Amino acid sequence: MPLNTEKIDDAALALLYLTLHDNYRAWKGFDWDVLGRLHEKGMIHDPVGKTKSVVFTQEGRDRAKQLFETMFKE
Repeated sequence: MPLNTEKIDDAALALLYLTLHDNYRAWKGFDWDVLGRLHEKGMIHDPVGKTKSVVFTQEGRDRAKQLFETMFKE
């Protein structure tokens, strides 16, 4: 069954926003392929490394906030 990776990436980005801390960092706990695609799209800085968090770009943080509010706020 083919998957819609755009929807997966949007959901992951919104959920990354849920773990936002230090204004631009989020805990990385998602599939490496998803994090790689988000990096390629310019939503997060390079996720590869020993740190347990990723850093949003300004565009990524704004998009994550928008998606989070659209998907999860009542």
